[in-house]
Amino acid sequence: MALCQGDKFPRTALLRTIDSLSVDMERAFLKEKSMSSMEKDIQMMLAAEVHLGTKNCNFQMERYVFKRRNDGIYIINVGKTWEKLEMAARVIVGIENPRDIIVQSASPYGQRAVLKFARYTGCHAIAGRHTPGTFTNQLQTSSFSEPRLLILTDPRSDHQPIKEAALSSIPTIAFCDTDSPMRYVDIGIPANNKGKHSIGCLFWLLARMVLQMRGQVAPGHKWDVMVDLFFYREPDVQAPAATVADGSGWDAAAATPQIPPVDGAPARNWE
Repeated sequence: MALCQGDKFPRTALLRTIDSLSVDMERAFLKEKSMSSMEKDIQMMLAAEVHLGTKNCNFQMERYVFKRRNDGIYIINVGKTWEKLEMAARVIVGIENPRDIIVQSASPYGQRAVLKFARYTGCHAIAGRHTPGTFTNQLQTSSFSEPRLLILTDPRSDHQPIKEAALSSIPTIAFCDTDSPMRYVDIGIPANNKGKHSIGCLFWLLARMVLQMRGQVAPGHKWDVMVDLFFYREPDVQAPAATVADGSGWDAAAATPQIPPVDGAPARNWE
């Protein structure tokens, strides 16, 4: 008691110790919370089969492979996939104008995902076939663009925009399978880029990370957008032709109008 009244140093040291302990406890709580969210993301990726590769493996993708199954399928390390998604999100957030980012997919399974990703992040989406010269030919006034970042679904199917981006010095982010070529890809995210659920899950996670880093979604809170919206959907089957109300079907003979013969003209059998 005398030390606390006579000298303020012990009290100051005690207050600093309490502050440091509170900061350490807060950091530990946030770390545990982030780890729990990371575990949930990994469980979602496993359910969407993001970890399933192919029977072939590129030498540049060997560091992302966890093991190989008995049937020859390579298993991707989803922990490294999550780290690469976070790195890609930091790169996307670093660009001031989101319209300077182009997200593109020539694969049918990724077209819906890129459209949804562009809607929620503000990027520019190109779904479908890539027009040659979009990044290199300035005479194409309707389709010419000079983006600051390019995001692709598959380096193999999107080989044309990768080559044009390399000629224009545009950094490229791509989802790479175990057999995907890594040439001209700056940030390769190891994942299954052939499954419709896998592609939708990856774009959903990337969009959520981008919004969290921008402050639009609180970290650790659930995003109100469901992952199902990013999945590929089969085109609706057209309804069958309309039938007659009595259920007998469409009668072409009854529907054909009967034209009466002209007076004075010989009657002919047109059948």
